[in-house]
Amino acid sequence: MESEAEHTLSLSRELMDDIELQRLDADKLLLKCTRLARLAGTDEVRTWLKHEMEGYNGTGGVSLKYMAATGRWTNFKEKLGYYGPLAEIDGNLQTYKQRIEASRVDSLSGDALIGAIRTQQTAQQAFATAIARMTRIRSTVLSLLHTFVTNVYYERQFANVAETTFEQYKKEVDSLIATLAGSVLTKLPSVVARLREGDDEAISQALTTCRRIIESFADAIYPPTTGTYELGGNQLTLDASKHLNRINVYIAERTESKSRRDRLRQNISNLYGRVSAGVHADVTAEEAFSLFLNVYMFLGEVLHLGDVVKPETVVE
Repeated sequence: MESEAEHTLSLSRELMDDIELQRLDADKLLLKCTRLARLAGTDEVRTWLKHEMEGYNGTGGVSLKYMAATGRWTNFKEKLGYYGPLAEIDGNLQTYKQRIEASRVDSLSGDALIGAIRTQQTAQQAFATAIARMTRIRSTVLSLLHTFVTNVYYERQFANVAETTFEQYKKEVDSLIATLAGSVLTKLPSVVARLREGDDEAISQALTTCRRIIESFADAIYPPTTGTYELGGNQLTLDASKHLNRINVYIAERTESKSRRDRLRQNISNLYGRVSAGVHADVTAEEAFSLFLNVYMFLGEVLHLGDVVKPETVVE
């Protein structure tokens, strides 16, 4: 069975074809768009579609907005316009076109013919004006429907691609963590569990675990050692308390790009500082979740660096 996200994507794709290929009558098209709006539309869109199916009024905010947006007003000051639903406009279009055909004068002559022609011209002009106006309304409604449907389609398509891409990346990262830093992997579920609780104490515990994840990660990829490492003209100590130093050395040995090394160094410094401060300072649930994702993405990028490209320069 399709998931709701998959159904929304396929339904929006069908509706794009329905509109572009003119496969459905107005009433059926609106019903199908209403189904999509229940899955992915706003309250405003759902209300607008209801007006297109049942008719407009001169008081409701959404009604007034879309009376203007679809060009239905003939005299806004006096609140005169085409209040009928789209299906009624479709029906009137066909009726008026038939009346134009029926009003042709073929069998009269003389003075009667002149009078009939004048009457016919007046009637046909009125019908033609109404047809032109209703045709514009219909085209505008279809254009708005098409915009709504395509927006949903591309949003869901992007979300699907992003979700698939992240899931693939997550599998790779989880595999690398399991292989190179297995102790870190066991801590990740507890962070998610605490963040779902959402209260201040749970957030504090989640951030504490994030800090421990960074420290365990440092111990796994670059265990404490005596001596120092020269990096950027600085001598970095690598003992058990210098977790960020050891992570930066690991990065330095695996990338020749200074700009990338600088970015990663700044990133881990900011993350570690924030998850440490967050234990005692106010951090919202949203920020805590963002920090956790950033920590996870950082671990993934570091583990993807691969083998050593620069020889170790630890000074005893």
